[in-house]
Amino acid sequence: MDVTRVNLTEATDIESDRQTVEIALDALRGLVTPRAFTGDTMLLNMGPQHPSTHGVLRLMLELDGEEVLSCLPDVGYLHTGIEKNMEAKTYEKALVMTDRIDYLNNLGNNLAYSLAVEKLAGLDVPPRAQYLRVILAELQRIASHLVWLGTHILDLGATSLLLYCFREREMILDIFEEVSGQRMMTSYIRPGGVWYDVTENFVPMVRRFLWYMPRKIDDYERILDENPIFIERTKGIAVVPPEKAIEWSLSGPMLRGSGINYDIRKAMPYSSYDHFEFDVPTGQNGDVYDRYKVRIEEMRQSLRIIEQAINNLPGGPYRSENRKYVPPPRSEIGHSMESLIHHFKLWTEGYRLPKGEVYVRTESPRGELGVYLVSDGGTKPWRVRFRTPTFWNLQSISWMAQGHLVADLVAIIGTLDVVLGDCDR
Repeated sequence: MDVTRVNLTEATDIESDRQTVEIALDALRGLVTPRAFTGDTMLLNMGPQHPSTHGVLRLMLELDGEEVLSCLPDVGYLHTGIEKNMEAKTYEKALVMTDRIDYLNNLGNNLAYSLAVEKLAGLDVPPRAQYLRVILAELQRIASHLVWLGTHILDLGATSLLLYCFREREMILDIFEEVSGQRMMTSYIRPGGVWYDVTENFVPMVRRFLWYMPRKIDDYERILDENPIFIERTKGIAVVPPEKAIEWSLSGPMLRGSGINYDIRKAMPYSSYDHFEFDVPTGQNGDVYDRYKVRIEEMRQSLRIIEQAINNLPGGPYRSENRKYVPPPRSEIGHSMESLIHHFKLWTEGYRLPKGEVYVRTESPRGELGVYLVSDGGTKPWRVRFRTPTFWNLQSISWMAQGHLVADLVAIIGTLDVVLGDCDR
Protein backbone atom coordinates (compact mmCIF):
# COMPACT_ATOMS: atom_id res chain seq x y z
CA MET A 1 0.00 0.00 0.00
CA ASP A 2 1.29 3.44 -0.89
CA VAL A 3 1.29 5.35 2.41
CA THR A 4 1.68 8.67 0.64
CA ARG A 5 -1.96 8.21 -0.48
CA VAL A 6 -3.35 7.05 2.85
CA ASN A 7 -5.83 9.58 4.22
CA LEU A 8 -7.84 9.68 7.42
CA THR A 9 -10.92 8.16 5.76
CA GLU A 10 -8.97 5.20 4.41
CA ALA A 11 -7.12 4.77 7.68
CA THR A 12 -10.28 4.54 9.75
CA ASP A 13 -11.47 1.68 7.52
CA ILE A 14 -8.55 -0.46 8.72
CA GLU A 15 -10.08 -1.14 12.11
CA SER A 16 -8.81 -4.72 12.19
CA ASP A 17 -5.24 -3.62 12.66
CA ARG A 18 -4.90 -0.71 15.07
CA GLN A 19 -1.14 -0.63 14.71
CA THR A 20 -1.46 -0.21 10.94
CA VAL A 21 -3.78 2.75 11.49
CA GLU A 22 -1.33 4.38 13.90
CA ILE A 23 1.60 3.88 11.51
CA ALA A 24 -0.41 5.36 8.65
CA LEU A 25 -1.34 8.41 10.69
CA ASP A 26 2.24 8.83 11.83
CA ALA A 27 3.41 8.66 8.22
CA LEU A 28 0.97 11.40 7.35
CA ARG A 29 2.39 13.56 10.09
CA GLY A 30 5.94 12.93 8.96
CA LEU A 31 6.93 11.19 12.18
CA VAL A 32 8.17 8.01 10.50
CA THR A 33 9.39 7.16 7.02
CA PRO A 34 7.07 5.45 4.51
CA ARG A 35 9.10 2.27 5.00
CA ALA A 36 7.57 1.83 8.45
CA PHE A 37 4.23 1.01 6.85
CA THR A 38 5.66 -1.86 4.83
CA GLY A 39 7.34 -3.45 7.84
CA ASP A 40 10.86 -2.86 6.52
CA THR A 41 11.80 -0.89 9.64
CA MET A 42 11.26 -1.30 13.36
CA LEU A 43 9.38 1.09 15.65
CA LEU A 44 10.87 1.10 19.13
CA ASN A 45 10.32 2.99 22.38
CA MET A 46 13.42 4.08 24.28
CA GLY A 47 12.08 5.02 27.68
CA PRO A 48 10.25 6.56 29.39
CA GLN A 49 12.05 4.53 32.07
CA HIS A 50 15.56 3.99 30.72
CA PRO A 51 18.90 4.34 32.53
CA SER A 52 20.38 6.61 29.86
CA THR A 53 17.51 9.09 29.44
CA HIS A 54 18.47 11.06 32.59
CA GLY A 55 14.87 11.23 33.77
CA VAL A 56 11.51 10.21 32.40
CA LEU A 57 12.05 10.80 28.69
CA ARG A 58 10.50 8.73 25.92
CA LEU A 59 12.10 8.55 22.51
CA MET A 60 10.04 7.02 19.72
CA LEU A 61 12.54 5.52 17.30
CA GLU A 62 12.31 4.12 13.80
CA LEU A 63 15.25 1.81 13.15
CA ASP A 64 16.72 0.15 10.11
CA GLY A 65 18.79 -2.45 11.90
CA GLU A 66 20.95 -0.38 14.24
CA GLU A 67 20.57 2.84 12.25
CA VAL A 68 18.19 5.55 13.51
CA LEU A 69 15.90 6.78 10.74
CA SER A 70 13.72 9.01 12.89
CA CYS A 71 13.63 9.99 16.56
CA LEU A 72 10.72 11.78 18.18
CA PRO A 73 11.12 12.99 21.79
CA ASP A 74 7.97 12.66 23.90
CA VAL A 75 8.13 14.89 26.97
CA GLY A 76 5.75 15.77 29.77
CA TYR A 77 6.15 12.82 32.11
CA LEU A 78 7.57 15.09 34.84
CA HIS A 79 5.07 17.90 34.38
CA THR A 80 4.27 19.30 37.82
CA GLY A 81 2.42 22.50 36.99
CA ILE A 82 5.04 24.60 38.76
CA GLU A 83 4.31 27.73 36.74
CA LYS A 84 0.59 27.66 37.56
CA ASN A 85 1.28 26.81 41.19
CA MET A 86 3.55 29.84 41.44
CA GLU A 87 0.65 32.01 40.26
CA ALA A 88 -1.32 30.89 43.32
CA LYS A 89 1.37 32.10 45.74
CA THR A 90 2.72 35.48 46.73
CA TYR A 91 5.90 36.62 45.01
CA GLU A 92 8.09 35.73 47.99
CA LYS A 93 6.56 32.32 48.59
CA ALA A 94 6.60 31.41 44.91
CA LEU A 95 10.39 31.55 44.91
CA VAL A 96 10.76 28.19 46.70
CA MET A 97 9.26 26.46 43.65
CA THR A 98 12.00 27.72 41.34
CA ASP A 99 14.48 25.36 43.04
CA ARG A 100 12.45 22.39 41.79
CA ILE A 101 12.49 23.29 38.09
CA ASP A 102 16.10 22.53 37.23
CA TYR A 103 17.22 20.63 40.32
CA LEU A 104 20.87 20.94 39.25
CA ASN A 105 20.65 24.74 38.99
CA ASN A 106 18.71 25.67 42.12
CA LEU A 107 20.51 28.92 42.85
CA GLY A 108 20.49 29.89 39.19
CA ASN A 109 16.71 29.51 39.12
CA ASN A 110 16.41 31.59 42.28
CA LEU A 111 18.52 34.26 40.62
CA ALA A 112 16.55 34.41 37.37
CA TYR A 113 13.20 34.72 39.17
CA SER A 114 14.58 37.30 41.64
CA LEU A 115 15.93 39.40 38.77
CA ALA A 116 12.48 39.44 37.17
CA VAL A 117 10.81 40.56 40.42
CA GLU A 118 13.48 43.20 40.95
CA LYS A 119 13.11 44.52 37.42
CA LEU A 120 9.35 44.84 37.80
CA ALA A 121 9.59 46.43 41.24
CA GLY A 122 12.60 48.66 40.53
CA LEU A 123 14.25 47.03 43.54
CA ASP A 124 17.90 47.76 44.25
CA VAL A 125 20.44 45.03 45.08
CA PRO A 126 23.49 45.90 47.23
CA PRO A 127 26.94 45.21 45.75
CA ARG A 128 27.73 42.58 48.38
CA ALA A 129 24.61 40.62 47.46
CA GLN A 130 25.44 40.83 43.75
CA TYR A 131 28.92 39.40 44.28
CA LEU A 132 27.58 36.65 46.54
CA ARG A 133 25.04 35.78 43.84
CA VAL A 134 27.80 35.48 41.24
CA ILE A 135 29.96 33.27 43.47
CA LEU A 136 27.08 30.93 44.26
CA ALA A 137 25.76 30.83 40.69
CA GLU A 138 29.20 29.87 39.38
CA LEU A 139 29.64 27.23 42.08
CA GLN A 140 26.26 25.90 40.98
CA ARG A 141 27.44 25.86 37.36
CA ILE A 142 30.48 23.78 38.30
CA ALA A 143 28.36 21.40 40.38
CA SER A 144 25.95 20.95 37.47
CA HIS A 145 28.76 20.28 35.00
CA LEU A 146 30.25 17.73 37.41
CA VAL A 147 26.99 15.80 37.50
CA TRP A 148 26.80 16.03 33.71
CA LEU A 149 30.37 14.78 33.24
CA GLY A 150 30.08 11.90 35.69
CA THR A 151 26.78 10.61 34.34
CA HIS A 152 27.75 11.18 30.70
CA ILE A 153 30.88 9.09 31.07
CA LEU A 154 28.95 6.46 33.02
CA ASP A 155 26.52 6.17 30.10
CA LEU A 156 29.46 5.56 27.78
CA GLY A 157 30.73 2.68 29.87
CA ALA A 158 33.17 4.12 32.44
CA THR A 159 32.54 4.30 36.19
CA SER A 160 35.56 5.83 37.95
CA LEU A 161 34.97 9.39 36.80
CA LEU A 162 31.47 9.44 38.28
CA LEU A 163 32.94 8.89 41.74
CA TYR A 164 35.58 11.59 41.22
CA CYS A 165 33.02 14.16 40.00
CA PHE A 166 30.66 13.53 42.88
CA ARG A 167 33.58 13.78 45.31
CA GLU A 168 34.29 17.31 44.10
CA ARG A 169 30.59 18.19 44.00
CA GLU A 170 30.33 17.36 47.70
CA MET A 171 32.63 20.26 48.48
CA ILE A 172 30.27 22.64 46.67
CA LEU A 173 27.21 21.25 48.41
CA ASP A 174 28.99 21.71 51.75
CA ILE A 175 29.38 25.40 50.90
CA PHE A 176 25.67 25.67 50.02
CA GLU A 177 24.77 24.00 53.31
CA GLU A 178 27.07 26.35 55.20
CA VAL A 179 25.32 29.48 53.93
CA SER A 180 21.72 28.28 53.66
CA GLY A 181 21.29 25.16 55.76
CA GLN A 182 20.36 23.15 52.64
CA ARG A 183 22.49 21.20 50.21
CA MET A 184 20.23 21.58 47.18
CA MET A 185 16.86 23.33 47.52
CA THR A 186 18.38 26.41 49.14
CA SER A 187 15.97 29.24 48.19
CA TYR A 188 18.91 31.39 49.24
CA ILE A 189 18.93 34.03 46.51
CA ARG A 190 15.79 36.15 46.99
CA PRO A 191 14.40 39.41 45.57
CA GLY A 192 16.56 42.23 46.85
CA GLY A 193 19.65 40.16 47.57
CA VAL A 194 20.23 36.97 49.56
CA TRP A 195 18.35 35.59 52.55
CA TYR A 196 21.17 35.76 55.13
CA ASP A 197 24.71 37.01 55.10
CA VAL A 198 27.33 34.32 54.64
CA THR A 199 29.03 32.76 57.65
CA GLU A 200 32.63 33.35 58.67
CA ASN A 201 33.53 29.93 57.25
CA PHE A 202 32.27 30.80 53.78
CA VAL A 203 35.32 32.57 52.38
CA PRO A 204 37.84 29.95 53.66
CA MET A 205 35.69 27.14 52.23
CA VAL A 206 35.51 28.84 48.83
CA ARG A 207 39.24 29.55 48.80
CA ARG A 208 40.00 25.91 49.63
CA PHE A 209 37.82 24.82 46.72
CA LEU A 210 39.58 27.28 44.39
CA TRP A 211 42.91 25.77 45.41
CA TYR A 212 41.71 22.16 45.10
CA MET A 213 39.55 22.10 41.96
CA PRO A 214 41.89 23.12 39.07
CA ARG A 215 44.06 20.02 39.53
CA LYS A 216 40.99 17.79 39.46
CA ILE A 217 39.81 19.27 36.16
CA ASP A 218 43.28 18.50 34.77
CA ASP A 219 42.84 14.92 35.99
CA TYR A 220 39.52 14.59 34.14
CA GLU A 221 41.21 15.63 30.91
CA ARG A 222 44.11 13.25 31.43
CA ILE A 223 41.61 10.41 31.79
CA LEU A 224 39.47 11.30 28.77
CA ASP A 225 41.22 13.43 26.17
CA GLU A 226 43.28 10.63 24.65
CA ASN A 227 41.12 7.71 25.70
CA PRO A 228 40.51 5.78 22.44
CA ILE A 229 37.09 4.48 23.53
CA PHE A 230 35.89 7.93 24.60
CA ILE A 231 37.17 9.50 21.37
CA GLU A 232 35.49 6.81 19.27
CA ARG A 233 32.17 7.39 21.04
CA THR A 234 32.23 11.21 20.85
CA LYS A 235 34.25 12.56 17.90
CA GLY A 236 32.16 13.07 14.78
CA ILE A 237 28.96 12.15 16.63
CA ALA A 238 25.92 14.47 16.48
CA VAL A 239 27.72 17.23 14.56
CA VAL A 240 25.71 20.48 14.67
CA PRO A 241 26.85 23.14 12.16
CA PRO A 242 26.59 26.77 13.35
CA GLU A 243 23.63 27.54 11.09
CA LYS A 244 21.76 24.49 12.41
CA ALA A 245 22.47 25.50 16.00
CA ILE A 246 20.86 28.89 15.35
CA GLU A 247 17.99 27.34 13.38
CA TRP A 248 17.15 25.06 16.31
CA SER A 249 17.47 27.94 18.85
CA LEU A 250 20.15 26.09 20.79
CA SER A 251 21.90 27.86 23.63
CA GLY A 252 24.59 27.31 26.22
CA PRO A 253 27.29 24.70 25.55
CA MET A 254 25.16 23.24 22.75
CA LEU A 255 25.45 26.55 20.88
CA ARG A 256 29.03 27.35 21.83
CA GLY A 257 30.16 23.84 20.93
CA SER A 258 29.27 24.73 17.33
CA GLY A 259 31.68 27.65 17.40
CA ILE A 260 29.23 30.47 18.16
CA ASN A 261 30.62 32.86 20.77
CA TYR A 262 27.46 33.79 22.66
CA ASP A 263 27.12 33.87 26.44
CA ILE A 264 24.43 35.96 28.13
CA ARG A 265 26.83 36.81 30.95
CA LYS A 266 28.93 38.61 28.32
CA ALA A 267 26.27 39.75 25.86
CA MET A 268 23.78 41.10 28.43
CA PRO A 269 25.55 41.17 31.82
CA TYR A 270 23.42 40.86 34.95
CA SER A 271 24.19 40.84 38.66
CA SER A 272 27.60 42.51 38.20
CA TYR A 273 29.01 39.98 35.70
CA ASP A 274 30.44 42.94 33.81
CA HIS A 275 32.85 43.40 36.74
CA PHE A 276 34.72 40.18 35.99
CA GLU A 277 37.10 39.03 33.28
CA PHE A 278 36.47 35.62 31.75
CA ASP A 279 36.54 33.95 28.35
CA VAL A 280 33.75 32.21 26.46
CA PRO A 281 34.91 28.73 25.36
CA THR A 282 33.80 27.57 21.91
CA GLY A 283 34.23 24.44 19.82
CA GLN A 284 35.24 23.95 16.20
CA ASN A 285 33.48 20.82 14.96
CA GLY A 286 30.21 20.96 16.87
CA ASP A 287 30.29 17.29 17.90
CA VAL A 288 29.87 15.53 21.25
CA TYR A 289 33.61 15.81 21.94
CA ASP A 290 33.66 19.57 21.37
CA ARG A 291 30.75 20.08 23.73
CA TYR A 292 32.63 18.08 26.35
CA LYS A 293 35.66 20.36 25.95
CA VAL A 294 33.47 23.47 26.18
CA ARG A 295 31.99 22.36 29.49
CA ILE A 296 35.40 21.44 30.89
CA GLU A 297 36.74 24.89 30.03
CA GLU A 298 33.59 26.53 31.42
CA MET A 299 34.42 25.05 34.82
CA ARG A 300 37.84 26.71 34.66
CA GLN A 301 36.30 30.04 33.71
CA SER A 302 33.81 29.74 36.57
CA LEU A 303 36.71 29.26 38.97
CA ARG A 304 38.29 32.36 37.49
CA ILE A 305 35.13 34.39 38.10
CA ILE A 306 34.73 33.08 41.65
CA GLU A 307 38.31 33.98 42.52
CA GLN A 308 37.84 37.57 41.32
CA ALA A 309 34.57 37.90 43.22
CA ILE A 310 35.86 36.42 46.49
CA ASN A 311 39.01 38.60 46.37
CA ASN A 312 36.91 41.75 45.91
CA LEU A 313 33.84 40.83 47.96
CA PRO A 314 32.33 44.14 49.15
CA GLY A 315 31.13 44.79 52.66
CA GLY A 316 27.80 46.34 53.55
CA PRO A 317 24.25 44.98 53.51
CA TYR A 318 23.41 41.63 51.96
CA ARG A 319 19.86 42.57 51.01
CA SER A 320 18.03 45.70 49.94
CA GLU A 321 16.77 47.93 52.72
CA ASN A 322 13.63 48.80 50.77
CA ARG A 323 11.10 47.75 53.41
CA LYS A 324 8.27 47.86 50.92
CA TYR A 325 9.48 44.57 49.47
CA VAL A 326 12.03 43.16 51.91
CA PRO A 327 11.18 41.91 55.43
CA PRO A 328 13.06 43.50 58.33
CA PRO A 329 15.98 41.64 59.93
CA ARG A 330 14.96 39.07 62.52
CA SER A 331 17.04 40.91 65.10
CA GLU A 332 14.56 43.81 64.98
CA ILE A 333 11.42 41.74 65.44
CA GLY A 334 12.04 41.07 69.14
CA HIS A 335 12.10 44.75 70.14
CA SER A 336 10.26 46.66 67.39
CA MET A 337 6.49 46.38 67.06
CA GLU A 338 6.61 48.10 63.68
CA SER A 339 9.09 45.53 62.37
CA LEU A 340 6.95 42.70 63.72
CA ILE A 341 3.83 44.06 62.01
CA HIS A 342 5.73 44.63 58.80
CA HIS A 343 7.13 41.11 58.89
CA PHE A 344 3.68 39.66 59.54
CA LYS A 345 2.05 41.57 56.67
CA LEU A 346 4.76 40.63 54.15
CA TRP A 347 4.51 36.93 54.96
CA THR A 348 0.73 36.76 55.12
CA GLU A 349 -0.47 39.25 52.49
CA GLY A 350 2.69 39.68 50.45
CA TYR A 351 3.84 42.81 48.64
CA ARG A 352 2.26 44.31 45.56
CA LEU A 353 4.22 44.85 42.37
CA PRO A 354 3.31 47.53 39.82
CA LYS A 355 1.24 46.46 36.84
CA GLY A 356 3.39 45.43 33.92
CA GLU A 357 5.40 42.64 32.35
CA VAL A 358 9.11 41.89 32.20
CA TYR A 359 11.41 39.30 30.68
CA VAL A 360 14.90 38.58 31.98
CA ARG A 361 17.41 36.04 30.73
CA THR A 362 20.33 34.40 32.47
CA GLU A 363 22.98 31.87 31.48
CA SER A 364 22.21 28.58 33.19
CA PRO A 365 24.58 25.58 32.94
CA ARG A 366 22.39 24.32 30.08
CA GLY A 367 21.82 27.60 28.22
CA GLU A 368 19.40 30.50 28.20
CA LEU A 369 17.07 30.52 31.19
CA GLY A 370 14.44 33.21 30.80
CA VAL A 371 11.64 34.34 33.11
CA TYR A 372 8.55 36.12 31.82
CA LEU A 373 6.66 37.74 34.68
CA VAL A 374 3.33 39.60 34.46
CA SER A 375 1.79 41.58 37.32
CA ASP A 376 -1.78 42.82 37.54
CA GLY A 377 -0.95 44.98 40.55
CA GLY A 378 -1.79 42.29 43.11
CA THR A 379 0.26 40.32 45.59
CA LYS A 380 0.51 37.27 43.34
CA PRO A 381 1.98 37.01 39.84
CA TRP A 382 -0.71 37.02 37.16
CA ARG A 383 1.55 34.94 34.89
CA VAL A 384 4.89 33.23 35.36
CA ARG A 385 6.58 31.62 32.38
CA PHE A 386 10.02 30.02 32.22
CA ARG A 387 11.98 29.71 29.00
CA THR A 388 14.07 26.68 29.92
CA PRO A 389 17.10 25.59 27.88
CA THR A 390 16.44 21.85 28.11
CA PHE A 391 13.07 22.15 26.37
CA TRP A 392 14.61 23.99 23.41
CA ASN A 393 17.81 21.95 23.20
CA LEU A 394 15.99 18.63 23.39
CA GLN A 395 13.98 19.25 20.24
CA SER A 396 17.17 19.06 18.19
CA ILE A 397 17.63 15.37 19.02
CA SER A 398 15.20 14.46 16.24
CA TRP A 399 17.65 15.94 13.73
CA MET A 400 20.92 14.99 15.46
CA ALA A 401 20.01 11.30 15.85
CA GLN A 402 19.25 10.64 12.19
CA GLY A 403 21.80 8.39 10.56
CA HIS A 404 23.49 7.40 13.82
CA LEU A 405 23.39 4.08 15.62
CA VAL A 406 21.21 3.26 18.60
CA ALA A 407 24.31 3.16 20.80
CA ASP A 408 25.12 6.73 19.73
CA LEU A 409 21.79 7.90 21.15
CA VAL A 410 23.24 7.44 24.62
CA ALA A 411 26.05 9.87 23.80
CA ILE A 412 23.62 12.28 22.12
CA ILE A 413 21.27 12.40 25.12
CA GLY A 414 24.30 12.95 27.33
CA THR A 415 25.70 15.80 25.24
CA LEU A 416 22.35 17.62 25.55
CA ASP A 417 22.71 17.61 29.36
CA VAL A 418 19.02 16.84 29.77
CA VAL A 419 17.22 17.72 33.01
CA LEU A 420 13.61 16.71 32.52
CA GLY A 421 12.30 18.84 35.37
CA ASP A 422 13.73 21.81 33.50
CA CYS A 423 11.97 20.61 30.34
CA ASP A 424 8.51 19.72 31.65
CA ARG A 425 7.93 22.12 34.57
